[in-house]
Amino acid sequence: MTLLNCLLSAWYGLPFVSKNNLLVSTINGTGAAIESIYVLIFIIYAPKKEKAKILGLFTSVLTVFSAVALISLFGLHGNGRKLFCGLAATIFSIIMYASPLSIMRLVIKSKSVEFMPFFLSLFVFLCGTSWFVYGLLGRDAFVAIPNGFGCGLGAMQLILYVIFRNNKSSAETKKPTANGTVEIGPEKPHQEKQANGKAPQDEQV
Repeated sequence: MTLLNCLLSAWYGLPFVSKNNLLVSTINGTGAAIESIYVLIFIIYAPKKEKAKILGLFTSVLTVFSAVALISLFGLHGNGRKLFCGLAATIFSIIMYASPLSIMRLVIKSKSVEFMPFFLSLFVFLCGTSWFVYGLLGRDAFVAIPNGFGCGLGAMQLILYVIFRNNKSSAETKKPTANGTVEIGPEKPHQEKQANGKAPQDEQV
């Protein structure tokens, strides 16, 4: 999703789509190149099953981007082109920023920030804030709106980190349920004994 967001944002920033947004194209174009390297490395070293899945997603990303680029290039002009590309970039940018919501839910449920790295949350906040300010200064809603959303989500992640940073996850156990999901709950006394390798018979000897 990050790769698609970078591609669409880089396309939106091109001079024939939106004026005075070359910085948007430069930075997001660099991001798209880095993300492509990440994906290619994963494809090279991933197991066959995961490789097929990622190849399918990578193909879908290129298909969506190509469709947006071709439609805007040959079917639209002027403000219509800017509106179409801006909406596409905004939608997928919001989806990208919303992807950590499942992790935030897990943090609230487990009361542990084990699965939410601090620096990742910090840089999501800083990135969203900087682009939000850039969009406001340039009066570009297609830059300001999605990054304002990202700024808010980044701030929420940092707040959760402050609240739960001292909680230890060692007291929590992950128990698979019948439907294949993972249930997180406090460790029970008999589980602690089993973890220490002490059976009740040993205590009676």
